[in-house]
Amino acid sequence: LDVDGTTNLDVVDIDGAVDMASTLQVDGAITSSSGATITTADNNPQLTLTSTDTDSGHGPRMNLVRNPGEAGADGDNLGQIFIQGYNDAGTPELIDYFQLFTEIEDASDGTEDARQIHYVMTGGSQRSRIEHTGSETVINEDSRDVNFRVETDNTVFGLFVDAGNDHVCINTGTDH
Repeated sequence: LDVDGTTNLDVVDIDGAVDMASTLQVDGAITSSSGATITTADNNPQLTLTSTDTDSGHGPRMNLVRNPGEAGADGDNLGQIFIQGYNDAGTPELIDYFQLFTEIEDASDGTEDARQIHYVMTGGSQRSRIEHTGSETVINEDSRDVNFRVETDNTVFGLFVDAGNDHVCINTGTDH
């Protein structure tokens, strides 16, 4: 079927590829049973979520939902976000440079807890940089030689944890 204008179709069942050379307007939900890939050849955003609601409520939202309608269990992986790129190997390899991981720590009704970990590629391995649980927030759980620094308005070393030397400094980057 080749359409060079506007065509209104009530039901369309296509068992092959669809190539659109223009804008696709969908006024209902989009459902995919096998995922979706959005590819562009420039540096413009590949996905923009726009809310036209102007009240004082939330703006655009993105929900990651695991097993709708099913009971969760402790340890269930709720979702992961990967930020990937290629290294400079002879045959470049796809690397997870950053990963955000969230799981159910406690699924008990009324006392639910989550666990979230920020992983960063460090020295060729994924390492936990920040971990949040129901009872604590941990920085550098994997015990890497990674310093922690908090800046103030007047100094870059308001609080400085020197990981390699096991020192905590205030308003300085070195011990006195």
